[in-house]
Amino acid sequence: MPANVYWTNLRAKPGDNLLDKLRRLMERAGMGEMDFDGKYVAVKIHFGEPGNLAYLRPNYARVVVDFIKERGGRPFLTDCNTLYIGGRKNALDHLESAYQNGYNPFTVGCHLLIADGLKGTDEAYVPVEGGTYVKEAKIGRAVMDADVVISLNHFKGHEMAGFGGALKNLGMGCGSRAGKMEMHSAGKPTVNQELCIGCGACQRVCAHGAPVLMENRKMTIDHDRCVGCGRCIGICPKDAVTAAQDETGEILNCKMAEYAKAVVDGRPHFHISLVVDVSPYCDCHGENDVPLVPDVGMFASFDPVALDVACADAVNAQPIVPGCAIDDGETGGDHFHHMHPTTDWRSCVEHAEKLGIGTQAYTLIEVK
Repeated sequence: MPANVYWTNLRAKPGDNLLDKLRRLMERAGMGEMDFDGKYVAVKIHFGEPGNLAYLRPNYARVVVDFIKERGGRPFLTDCNTLYIGGRKNALDHLESAYQNGYNPFTVGCHLLIADGLKGTDEAYVPVEGGTYVKEAKIGRAVMDADVVISLNHFKGHEMAGFGGALKNLGMGCGSRAGKMEMHSAGKPTVNQELCIGCGACQRVCAHGAPVLMENRKMTIDHDRCVGCGRCIGICPKDAVTAAQDETGEILNCKMAEYAKAVVDGRPHFHISLVVDVSPYCDCHGENDVPLVPDVGMFASFDPVALDVACADAVNAQPIVPGCAIDDGETGGDHFHHMHPTTDWRSCVEHAEKLGIGTQAYTLIEVK
């Protein structure tokens, strides 16, 4: 059976506003029927990389948080640390970036927790039933400790996944550093010899003796010993250790779907996507380009697969914004694939459907 996906446009006449429309969308889509009373509720969001201005405003998160608290829930906003080197690679930097972008307990009405801890190593090992590529996902512990998961995501392009929606927000976003490395990489981390100072921090944090000090007083990683936990990446003071990031786009998308399954299996979940400022790249970038299409609206569903497909269809039905990155002719009806031709977003939703997370078939219901 098709899943119901609810949406509302971005028209806001006098006496109404977009925050009120978001609340009505959640109510009509059935989020208010969920049992929040006394439950810990993880609201998974992307706080945005410093320098990027396309991330979701914290005002939207406040609506979601208040909605949950009014029903007795105990919400917290959460994300996991990044695999790449940037403003969110550890919990301290991550929280500072969130505060800089307007996310703090006073603006959003709840606490912010970095789900995989200070250095990205606080993880839960979650079996993936039916997984082809991942048998045991490494998920940020705070996400798995929650009773309910709500995904609030900014729908936009992504250079490796095609686009970032509900499945990416849950799968890649909830993976610990080791989890992200498992999704991105077929290989093991390496050391940039020019940046390495031979301090031995990676040696001290490794439980398997993989970092080795060479005669030139630089470190290298013994891949026969390395298990891919990513601890060396987080501990390096010079950002000299990096993940291979050599997985194919199709397999990365499938792994991401399997991680999303690990996050939602066996507990209530609900998903909201805001199709605004549809930038060509992820909010992990420290910049944002001209949106690919005009703003579309807000979408919500209990089914993350149907939600992603509905949002992609809505974007692909829009005209291209003049001057954007794909303003170079006909896109063939798939703006995301035209922007990122080396990957195909369909591989993620198709695999997610096979895993039983949801269905690609949907009924679109407008909320006024």
